[in-house]
Amino acid sequence: MQYVEKLKGLIEQSNNIVFFGGAGVSTESNIPDFRSQDGIYHQQYKYPPEIILSHTFFRNNTAEFFRFYKDKMIYANALPNNAHKALARLEQLGKLKAVITQNIDGLHQLAGSKAVYELHGTVHSNHCMKCKKFYPLEYIQRSQGIPYCSCGGVVKPDVVLYEESLDNKTISTSVSLIKNCDVLIVGGTSLAVYPAAGLIDYYCKNKLVLINRDKTSSDSKAALVIHENIGEVLSAVVQ
Repeated sequence: MQYVEKLKGLIEQSNNIVFFGGAGVSTESNIPDFRSQDGIYHQQYKYPPEIILSHTFFRNNTAEFFRFYKDKMIYANALPNNAHKALARLEQLGKLKAVITQNIDGLHQLAGSKAVYELHGTVHSNHCMKCKKFYPLEYIQRSQGIPYCSCGGVVKPDVVLYEESLDNKTISTSVSLIKNCDVLIVGGTSLAVYPAAGLIDYYCKNKLVLINRDKTSSDSKAALVIHENIGEVLSAVVQ
């Protein structure tokens, strides 16, 4: 496979690589993405997912939000796949400086990655909206209906909802990492969700790699485009 050799060459020549990933990185762990044919956006609910996952809906229909959230956004039994493991290995080898992810599942950390920047937050962190007390994922799973804190406040997942801003520190760190890296590998994302997708515009060198099953709007900008399964590609490169 010619693309594997090309990607291997780029990786061998650099110790300053950044990976930017989306939902497609976790589909091999049986976590559905949003926009593919079998994705969450193509399933039928009383309200569209993008409405349910908005701050306004969370505030006004909290019980319905948590019913959807627990059913479709939490995959506590999911395990890291070959993509997660390969990226963790590249970090251990001193090649990969950071993973910047749009995913909220925590699988990069479970695979062993240390430098992970979660643009949209994580299901593994939850805080009371009233007293700010921390609660683990298990507390949300065990709760009946709306999870409440001991103080009476609602426990909200630390996940960025529609209408909410991304964390400024995470964004600024991600921008700096992308600006300064030699090789930027973008994988498992349609590059359709903003502002996260706009981060790759900060990359100004000529070693952009895109790995995604479908075409993206940035394919023409890349030095290497691979329309294959990301887990297979990355595991082949690391081997």
